Amino acid sequence: MKRILIIEDDDFLRSLAVTKLQKHGYSVLTAANGETGLDMSLKEKPDLLLLDLMLPGISGFDVLEKIRATDATRTMKVVIFSNLGDAADIKRGQELGVVDYLVKASFTLDELVEKIEVILA
Repeated sequence: MKRILIIEDDDFLRSLAVTKLQKHGYSVLTAANGETGLDMSLKEKPDLLLLDLMLPGISGFDVLEKIRATDATRTMKVVIFSNLGDAADIKRGQELGVVDYLVKASFTLDELVEKIEVILA
């Protein structure tokens, strides 16, 4: 069973995403802030990290930079799922090796699951 870690501070969205992903057969771990999410990423090494950028504590970009700087997680598949969608943020995400950058307002959870299924296939 593929494991996905969701780092998202919005309780409602996080809960909806967990339910949706579990219905599609994924094991889902969650974190509500950057520090906890980073610790879980390094310890659990999920198959995919679904990462928000605007988080309490350290930002999603800080989490991503630390994951990329660690040998054990350098190649972890990361999808950014954020409301930040300007060209500079997308470019920075791509430079940090994300597999996809999704703007929350432009995607439904069904579409998110479809993207994840393709990435983890």
